[in-house]
Amino acid sequence: MNYIDIHTHANLAAYNDDYKDVVKHALEAGVSMINVGTQYDTSKRAVELLDEFPVGVYATVGLHPVHTSSSFHDKDEVGEEGKAFTSRGEVFDYEAYKALASHPKVVAIGECGLDYFRTPETEQHTKQVEAFEMQIALANEVQKPLMLHLRSGKSGNAYRDAQKILKRQAKVRGNSHFFAGSLEDAKGFWDMDYSTSFTGVITFAGDYDEVVKAAPKELIHAETDAPYVTPAPHRGKRNEPLYVAEVVKKMAELRGVSTSDWALVLLQNAENMFAVRT
Repeated sequence: MNYIDIHTHANLAAYNDDYKDVVKHALEAGVSMINVGTQYDTSKRAVELLDEFPVGVYATVGLHPVHTSSSFHDKDEVGEEGKAFTSRGEVFDYEAYKALASHPKVVAIGECGLDYFRTPETEQHTKQVEAFEMQIALANEVQKPLMLHLRSGKSGNAYRDAQKILKRQAKVRGNSHFFAGSLEDAKGFWDMDYSTSFTGVITFAGDYDEVVKAAPKELIHAETDAPYVTPAPHRGKRNEPLYVAEVVKKMAELRGVSTSDWALVLLQNAENMFAVRT
């Protein structure tokens, strides 16, 4: 493989009609991927894809913080039929997720964490913290890293709050996916030996250029978060794991290295963090 997309969602409803082609095109282009679960159904779907694609495809299982209470409905995630499920919220079922996590190609627990942007009410944050702490405990038990979803908002800094929880409870490493915090927020993770990953946003906005350039060489990843945030020059299209190459290219440009050399660094980083074979 030439590239790895460490956070993508070929397991979501947005790909129901053509997931086989999406995954196949990526693999044929030398792009491996980690499909990330956002609640039980999408986690289960990510695991199902592991048996369908035995090489180059990995999974995580977890409960996204916005799904711990009443939340918005995203048809790209769960389809039109999933509205009732997402509107009632999900209680984290430790044993059910543990069973999914037993698959040898499930490489992390999550995406889990804190979201103060989509759920600004503090009473909802209590449910998020409870689910987050249970997923940390699961990661500790199965000895797999955490895939973190953290998004700050008016009610607080999700990065700093998560770091406090992790320092108290986590016995594993992890990745702060779709990093959108400050350089100081990022340093907090790097000091814990946690990594930060960046999406196609860096191909059309310069907000995180300094963080990308400052990240320790061994604690950075590229991702698409597909089907969301499509990178340039594919803006306006549905995102796909294949497009992680554009993120890698932009990272290399920002860090002043060749794309091929940087791609090798990112493959090694994925191996070290998630124990994938690239």
